[in-house]
Amino acid sequence: MDNAIRLFSTITNKSSYICTAMFKGLKNNNMPEKVFDLLDQMTFKPDNYTLPILFNVCAQVANNRAMKIGRKLLHNMPNDYRNNNIVLNSAIDMLMKFGDAQSAERIFDSIKTKDIITYSAMIKGYVGNEMSEKALDLFEKIDLKLDDVIYTIVFNACSKLANDRAMKIGRKLLHNMPNDYRNNNFVLNSAIDMLMKFGDVQSAVRFFDSMKKKDIITYNAMIKGYVGNEMSEKALDLFEKIDLKFDDVTYISVFNACTKLANDRAIKIGRNLLHDMPNGNQNNNIVLNSAIDMLMKFGDLQSAERIFDSIKKKDIIIYSAMIKGNIYQVKKSELYM
Repeated sequence: MDNAIRLFSTITNKSSYICTAMFKGLKNNNMPEKVFDLLDQMTFKPDNYTLPILFNVCAQVANNRAMKIGRKLLHNMPNDYRNNNIVLNSAIDMLMKFGDAQSAERIFDSIKTKDIITYSAMIKGYVGNEMSEKALDLFEKIDLKLDDVIYTIVFNACSKLANDRAMKIGRKLLHNMPNDYRNNNFVLNSAIDMLMKFGDVQSAVRFFDSMKKKDIITYNAMIKGYVGNEMSEKALDLFEKIDLKFDDVTYISVFNACTKLANDRAIKIGRNLLHDMPNGNQNNNIVLNSAIDMLMKFGDLQSAERIFDSIKKKDIIIYSAMIKGNIYQVKKSELYM
């Protein structure tokens, strides 16, 4: 990428095509700030190919600089592009990431011919902004063929709410889902998570068993669901069958299962998992928080303190885990006084 940047800097007359290619390359290499730096140096007007990339970068970062740039681009956007769904869909996604649902709604309402991606951007934005009821309101107005993104997002909205309305919509959507999507892990993982949130473990197990190629997200959804439904022994049973690389969610879910049980089996599994955990996962405060919580529940204050001391950037969650653990130990010792 460095060579591409050097080559780009030598070009005197940069066309819109070249700029767009450069922005896209920087975005794909996770260098959003470089995109902003480059944009500040440019005098060209972004076209309908460049704007969606820039809106996507602003959405990805969503800090003060990104918000300022994104809003300015949107404000100065030529009227010609205000009928372009690709541009407007990315603008809606950006505004939702900024937490500006009101502006996103204004753009959504202005679009004459909405496509399924327009609805997806709005519904996903509502869910991300903790407005899942609005997400379901909008979903019920769709008169287009649904795609896998819609199924996933609506299942997520139903998972978050888990009320009577959400259960009704979620179950109906799942029941009427075409067979094409029943082999789509992305969709089925969110369906499993939803069913677990509904307390319908039996249906979640059925979907899990029907999946030919289970990924780590599938196992995570099941394990997390078992823990949430007070079935932590089943969570550990399933964990011991995994033959895939664990991710942060796996560690957190299994540590939580072990915390809830705190029996001989859980202590053995939890300690082994913590001992073998790669360094990459040891930089995640959420993982370490659940590990500290687990060790405190095991009565292993010394190990919990070691992990606590090893954390360079301690946040309120880490301090809370230690305080909560110490309170638990005090109360536990008082029972035997």
